[in-house]
Amino acid sequence: MPWIELHITTTAESATKISDELEALGVQALTSRDAGNAPIYEPAFDATPSWPDTILIALFDAEQNLTPVLNYLENQRSHGFLHEVTQHHLADQDWERTCLDELEPMCFGLRLWICPSWKKPKDPSAINIILDPGLAFGTGTHATTSLCLEWLDENIKGGESVIDYGCGSGILALAAIKLGAHHAIAIDHDLRALEVTRTNAERNDVNEKQLEIYFPDDAPAPQVDLLIANILAQPLISLASKLATLVEPNGKILLSGILAEQAESVAAAYTPWFKMEKPTQKNEWIRLKGTKKL
Repeated sequence: MPWIELHITTTAESATKISDELEALGVQALTSRDAGNAPIYEPAFDATPSWPDTILIALFDAEQNLTPVLNYLENQRSHGFLHEVTQHHLADQDWERTCLDELEPMCFGLRLWICPSWKKPKDPSAINIILDPGLAFGTGTHATTSLCLEWLDENIKGGESVIDYGCGSGILALAAIKLGAHHAIAIDHDLRALEVTRTNAERNDVNEKQLEIYFPDDAPAPQVDLLIANILAQPLISLASKLATLVEPNGKILLSGILAEQAESVAAAYTPWFKMEKPTQKNEWIRLKGTKKL
């Protein structure tokens, strides 16, 4: 199937509104990237990362009538809500090759494989998580996620209770369950993330008793054996006291999404409640682990 890709240059203020309308108009996939040179490392936990100048990349079936889409975008341009729209035609083989080249089945540790939903597992007898990230973050390719997956593979023994705070695609909660955790709670502020997590749970035969999915304000507050938060440094610091209440005495906390130069300040935020261990680093990213004080 051939595709049409629209590149829409807009502002942070308009990107969300335009994205919502494109979804209503039948976009097949939607991503964004920085149109300038302003990388964002510290969005708030309850905010969608954005840039002052943003490019929305919208993918449509080439057979779809794009007149309503183009009319809407022209209206937004005339009112100053976007700067430019360009069209790119993608042949079927180009799009398929891009998907296949970017994500392959990946092994984390000794037992765990993450396999894109359009790929066959390399080892059917292994612990395979079939994953489709959809519009949410979390495929295992980023160092912050792989650091957490490697720790889970080595340390989940079976029977644990887990909270995945900022679950994205649900990859860490699902990994914990597949490795033997008894129960997990996945929490995210983004409706898309919760929907993708639910879909990925169904794809991996994980039922609602094993995995509960909530917005932060709706989530229960049990004390669990392990809390994972793969977010970013500043929200981790601001959430420290709240996350501490969710871990039982002698339970573990696993924190990621932290740049090397931020590790000390994040660890300091958790030391009132946890005995923090030496950081583990991959590229410029850090994983922190702590044990709840008795």
